[in-house]
Amino acid sequence: MPKPRFFSGIALLALLAGGCGLAGASPERDVVVPAEPTLIDFVDPATVTGLSTRTLTEGNSSTSVRYAYIKYPELADAPALNRALAEQARRQLRDFRERTRRRGVRPRPELNVDWQLAAASSQAIAVRLRTGEFLGAGWGNSTRTLWFDPREGKAVGSTELLNGPEALPRLAALVREQLEGRGAQVEQDVVTGGGDEFDSMAFNHSGDLVVEFDDCQIGPCPLGRIAVAVPAGQVAPLLSAFGRRAQEGVQGDDVSGPFPHVPAHSPAAASNKAGTVDCAKVKCVALTFEDGPGPHTGRLLDVLRKERARATFFTVGSSAAAQPELLRRMSSEGHLVGNHSWAHRDLSKQPTSRIADELGRTEAAVAAAIGQSPTLVRPPYGAVSRDLYDVARTMGFALVTWDVDSRDLEGGKGADIAARTVRETHPGAIILMHDIHRETVDAVPDILKRLRGKGYSFVTVPELYGPAHMQAGHLYRSGASRPVSSP
Repeated sequence: MPKPRFFSGIALLALLAGGCGLAGASPERDVVVPAEPTLIDFVDPATVTGLSTRTLTEGNSSTSVRYAYIKYPELADAPALNRALAEQARRQLRDFRERTRRRGVRPRPELNVDWQLAAASSQAIAVRLRTGEFLGAGWGNSTRTLWFDPREGKAVGSTELLNGPEALPRLAALVREQLEGRGAQVEQDVVTGGGDEFDSMAFNHSGDLVVEFDDCQIGPCPLGRIAVAVPAGQVAPLLSAFGRRAQEGVQGDDVSGPFPHVPAHSPAAASNKAGTVDCAKVKCVALTFEDGPGPHTGRLLDVLRKERARATFFTVGSSAAAQPELLRRMSSEGHLVGNHSWAHRDLSKQPTSRIADELGRTEAAVAAAIGQSPTLVRPPYGAVSRDLYDVARTMGFALVTWDVDSRDLEGGKGADIAARTVRETHPGAIILMHDIHRETVDAVPDILKRLRGKGYSFVTVPELYGPAHMQAGHLYRSGASRPVSSP
């Protein structure tokens, strides 16, 4: 399948996602808001030893009440931070479930939480959580930054960067000064230092304190993210001992931008064992795993290698960028790496620019890891739209869903997942599974054994279609049915 390059506009969108503050610009044409000081220099997670990712997810079928996808990092030497992040994730999911109990709401409510490392040094670690909520009228976004003090072994909120409660109103005054000139729509007087106003703070590489506000927090919702950078010299008297260490650590960090390096002329991704099975002569099935890589992906690869079975992995871009070694192993062991978007938002709700950003950033992360560009996209939640078809056709992606759902998101033991999967499998099936769950990986040996006993061979998705190949802008649900070329 031809694979044209398509990155126009993506670098800018990546900067927006990286926190440059452009969304906070005044609507007045003669007011220019400096963007660079509010740019947070995020740390490349692939450089952090012992980092993996955890995921909470809900909804993957037409009967789902809501969609939820929460991802956060887990660090080997920061157990208190891991506990705090896990509890934050569980709390957000519980609250979202409570607020979206009503069935039959269309489009479905959606919760999405992604993360970035705002600091990672021996002095301090900071995880910036970016939350998006869709409740029908549009997306609302917020940020929260949790910090970890390695010296004390404690996880703390952003206000612990400051030297006690008395520093909050003094910081609020400095923030209000920075907001002057942003235009009448920015309500600087509401910044008093109370509540959750300062729940997302980090340092830029110059040591300035970047204070981020949520959508709608200090201005009309269409303004989006508003952020200010309080100069290092002004904020220094307000910092706690931990805040000073964190500031020093960030200034010494080896940082990188949010958009991965794209190898020039990377070939289309393909299994290095493709062609060893003729699906026109034998019964073939494609195991597909999505939402990873995660903490159980390595064990899954061990199982597949032992059983000499191939699979297709639809990876989430942010996790792929954090754990490229797992992608390299997938590729080297004959599996196919596909694209599952950057942050796992429902792409059918997104404009074309956001769809292109989500797919382009993930393509770049995969290409940087394995030297090949993915040609297959698994839309999050299997949701498609005409805009998604159009972008996929332009960018050279074929869309892949499934016709056999293991329903591993519903929980249950590995034996239950295996029994459902084997019972519903047929020649040419594309099977949906998730390598982020322990029970799913537990089920795989039994699935392989029982299906092989029925005469099945395990291949990557393109091998199901043989010489017909897969076409950009078409949707493939099963090797036993024709592709769909429009919604």
